[in-house]
Amino acid sequence: MNAFLKWFFVFISEMLKGFADIFGGLWSGIKQIFNIKNYISIFKSYSTEFGALAWILAVLSIIVVVAIFVIIALMIILALRKYVRFRHSIVSNEDLLEEIALLQRRVLKMTKEKDEIMAMKIAQMGVPMSGGLALGDGQMMLDGEAAGAEGMAPQAEAVADDGIIQTTDRRFSKLMEVDAFYKTYTPPEYDNTITLEEFCERYRNFACSRMHLYYEPKTIRLFIAGMASTKLIILQGISGTGKTSLPYSFGKFLQHDTTIASVQPSWRDRTELFGYFNEFTKNFNETETLKRIYSSSFNNDINLILLDEMNIARIEYYFAEMLSILEMPNADEWELDIVPNAWSTDPVNLDHGKIKIPQNIWYIGTANNDDSTYAISDKVYDRAQPINLDAKGIPFEAPDTPPINMGFDHLDKLFNEAFEKYPISQENLKKIQQLDLWVIEKLRVAFGNRILKQMNLFVPVYVACGGEELDGIDYVLATKIFRKFESLNLAMLREELRELCVYITKSFGKNKMNESIAYLERLQKLF
Repeated sequence: MNAFLKWFFVFISEMLKGFADIFGGLWSGIKQIFNIKNYISIFKSYSTEFGALAWILAVLSIIVVVAIFVIIALMIILALRKYVRFRHSIVSNEDLLEEIALLQRRVLKMTKEKDEIMAMKIAQMGVPMSGGLALGDGQMMLDGEAAGAEGMAPQAEAVADDGIIQTTDRRFSKLMEVDAFYKTYTPPEYDNTITLEEFCERYRNFACSRMHLYYEPKTIRLFIAGMASTKLIILQGISGTGKTSLPYSFGKFLQHDTTIASVQPSWRDRTELFGYFNEFTKNFNETETLKRIYSSSFNNDINLILLDEMNIARIEYYFAEMLSILEMPNADEWELDIVPNAWSTDPVNLDHGKIKIPQNIWYIGTANNDDSTYAISDKVYDRAQPINLDAKGIPFEAPDTPPINMGFDHLDKLFNEAFEKYPISQENLKKIQQLDLWVIEKLRVAFGNRILKQMNLFVPVYVACGGEELDGIDYVLATKIFRKFESLNLAMLREELRELCVYITKSFGKNKMNESIAYLERLQKLF
């Protein structure tokens, strides 16, 4: 045993001596490499024999050697930094994987809880668990997937021949409140003697005397004429010009407050505007907009819905379905799908899950043009009537004017009378047609039948409100036709724009189309 211990000690000692020689030799080598004092001594001993060329070569050699050492040191530092980053990324990935695993465990736990809740729901509905419910891989399915469909009644009772689900549950609480209100509703006495011109003047005086809001007569005429030509009006311009106040005060004037929907940047689909069906509570989350649309079908009032800051989200996302509905030529087809089926307890004016869009309702949008908003597309502009509010109203004295009660039927009658009494003259229609051909030839932009139809509705009402025919034509051309030029390469079309100004002045007369001329001149100054 002693012999073994002696052998093992000598064996290990020799091995460790080898490691010591390695590290000792490495340290000796490093000391030798960086023995600056020795290098100086050697240089001094040989430099006495150097000539000019030798001195130059010696200095260059020292510089090259130092550069090599610097490069080696930088490479070592970069390698260390890369290793540290690599190690940090590995640690981060490991932390991320652990977090993902934790989330997966939580999802599985929540899925299990959801399955248990759904199983309880199915049990309450009376569906046999063996045939109706299958659980697996965190999924729940019902026979025929009937229970997963949106709007299914929580109590699976009999379904009538007309497809209506018979149930005692109610899913539209706000719309049912509307039904209850109109069961005992007595319509007010409407003022059916007022003319459009009187209507504009009284509203302007009301806004001034009662709400301290000041609007030019032209602004009121444009607003009323816009209501005659389309159901969607866009009030655009700088802040503080009364865009929101105009429809708000208009509702006060008619004694039917405007419903205000404040558009949010997060709006992505129609559910933000009209609501959605909650599968767990089995209730429809109604919005005030949906409630106002539904209640409008019961009354003869003039109803307004204000989409405040409408372009802070993409209009084509949350308002796309309504844009399509308003485009339909037959108003009887203006229906909005709310739920895919019908319950026996649904509101009385909800027809198989569809709500009819009445004719006595308008959508008024306000829009700002800044970095926080989206550009309004041609699709929206073509279906709307934009009204520019670029200046604050000038205060004026007005007599105290009370609000009025004006029915939709009378307003619609006034519109139709204006269409018959003040149609666009044949002379101006011919000039518009010739202008259309000129613009197509020079700028490759067409007016379009929709815009011409809107012009034929807008201008007569504008005249009936106290305006001039050419002023109405001028405004439609500026806001709906010439606005399209902004998408063209204006830098290459400055000459064509100047020619267009000359052509308009020649066709319609000097100082007659001021809105269009001013807009075209503004486009020229942009480039």
